[in-house]
Amino acid sequence: MPERHRIEALPALAGNGQTVAVRGWVATTRSSGKIAFVVVRDGTGYLQAVLSKKEVPESAWEAFGRLTQETSIEVTGVVRADARAPGGVELTASDLTIIGPSGDFPISPKEHGTAFLFEHRHLWLRSRRQVAIARVRHEVIQAIRDFFYERGFVLVDTPILTGSIGEHAGTLFATDYFDLGKAYLAQTGQLYVEAAAAALGKVYCFGPTFRAEKSKTRRHLTEFWMVEPEVAWNDSNDNMRLQEDFVSYVVARCLDRRKADLAELERDTAPLERVVPPFHRISYTDAVERLKGLGSGLSWGSDLGGEDETLLAKEYDRPVFVFNYPKQVKAFYMKENPDDPTTAWPRRDTARSSGAASARTTTTSSSSASRAKGCPWTRTPGIWICASTGRSSTPGLGSGSSARWRGSVASRTSGRRSHSRGRCTNFGLDVGTSE
Repeated sequence: MPERHRIEALPALAGNGQTVAVRGWVATTRSSGKIAFVVVRDGTGYLQAVLSKKEVPESAWEAFGRLTQETSIEVTGVVRADARAPGGVELTASDLTIIGPSGDFPISPKEHGTAFLFEHRHLWLRSRRQVAIARVRHEVIQAIRDFFYERGFVLVDTPILTGSIGEHAGTLFATDYFDLGKAYLAQTGQLYVEAAAAALGKVYCFGPTFRAEKSKTRRHLTEFWMVEPEVAWNDSNDNMRLQEDFVSYVVARCLDRRKADLAELERDTAPLERVVPPFHRISYTDAVERLKGLGSGLSWGSDLGGEDETLLAKEYDRPVFVFNYPKQVKAFYMKENPDDPTTAWPRRDTARSSGAASARTTTTSSSSASRAKGCPWTRTPGIWICASTGRSSTPGLGSGSSARWRGSVASRTSGRRSHSRGRCTNFGLDVGTSE
């Protein structure tokens, strides 16, 4: 009986004459007389199998005639190299059997509306683009964990159900916690990692976060994943260096390990390749003057809006930090800048629309800003990382930063109304397009 292999392992077997078996789901079929082709996927890749009517059993040829999209099959044959085929190999089939039929699969190659695809999301996930998105997101998550692990950070798993309000009371999901009062879905792990930083020095949390903000705009999400580092004794410059190292590491990792997926998503990787340290730095005061020169009506003392950030971003080839924001647009607990009492050093806060910190990161992008006010952020087409920076007014607590991204990916159409918060890390911008 032929040994069964995953598609990803087949290139190493090409040309050795070994008969193998592959199980998977039918992606497409076509035939021309006595030659038939079936493309099968198994989650690790795509494989084209070629059947010749005179060289396969009659049962196999008859089974091919009954194949429909997503039929579960096992195909047996010999692997050979073919640069034109998916994955660089092709299977000369000697047999084909149907394991499970698939009737009336609702998502065909034709164009479908966003609402329809979301109603069938469990099936839409099987499409090439959605698979590529999932793989890029997986790489980003692993890169984030590896970045902090390699630098001696300790992961702190903070509660999802909390008894305290971490951000704004108006955006809480609340539930009765037995007879002990209300519990809330966590808005942030900040309160826990701040305490842990005083014990462990360098910590981070990484998990789901919730905001009860009913909206379909691209600035809001009810659920997303957020990573929040806290470092004792760091100052604002240390924090900015941590951010640029973090952002560069994650982007470089995806460029290195997810080339095929980025190609499938038709990503222009040139802007991503420029995301390398050091990032540009500009003070808030200088940024206001530059924006005025670019036609913005921004006045000193106001927070930068989305259009201002886009204008500023286009002036640079890579991310840029904007630091030393006016105290009047910062939260009350922000530490005063000792060199300029009219500005504030940042303490980490990623939720308040008045401004989360005094350093902000952005980079050039062709699309409009998709963020809530008040987050230092790094922005590249296709990959956003909001890294909110903060300098604590508590001696020894140091500083922290956070990054977020949405937990799901929308189509290009729906993306214009449901991209992640600007204070989020968005690895799906213009990636999750409909088929």
